[in-house]
Amino acid sequence: MGIILLALAGLYLVFSLGVVIGAMAYARREGRSTKRWGWSAALMMYLIPFWDWIPTMVVHQYYCATEAGFWVYKTPEQWIKENPGVMETLVSYNRSPGGFSPDWPSRHELRNDGHEKTNVNAINQRLNVLVSWQDTTIILPIVRAENTLVDVKKNEVIARYIDFGSGNSVKNTVGAPGPMKFWLHRSDCIGGSERHIEFGKFYLQFRGTEK
Repeated sequence: MGIILLALAGLYLVFSLGVVIGAMAYARREGRSTKRWGWSAALMMYLIPFWDWIPTMVVHQYYCATEAGFWVYKTPEQWIKENPGVMETLVSYNRSPGGFSPDWPSRHELRNDGHEKTNVNAINQRLNVLVSWQDTTIILPIVRAENTLVDVKKNEVIARYIDFGSGNSVKNTVGAPGPMKFWLHRSDCIGGSERHIEFGKFYLQFRGTEK
């Protein structure tokens, strides 16, 4: 795939040079500014693949700086204190530490409208992890990912993790506007992977006894 991408990039570069040279030749024949026509053609050929590069990176960094993070609203100790004797009765649906089991009895898709998707993943009889993905804009390929640990009985959010990726969309998980624009792809914000692991370790403290 890397060789194919390099080959296509090389072909596009050669084609772009041809367009620039052709534009300058046309300007010369017509008695116009070859410099203006040459730079205009070069800018046009640059914008065809790269028009969304800088806007995507800027908006992605903005969301990372203003909305991304990991928040704990209630520690395990606080939750156990408020719900005496409940933790001992909970049975974990998680068969592999740190991962979701495909046979969880209440794992299901809550919503998928093409631009927003939410899955409900039960970790035991009392607590769910809601995992959602949402396109932040229609034009730029930036996805907002949010994981929340929810007390189902009280409808209370115990912890939340938010991150942002670029180069993807909810509708097309392979990549939008496509894998060809590999320079747009960012899986998360700086430090996002560490926060995701931290969130996973946190919710596993609530899983209860193993099945």
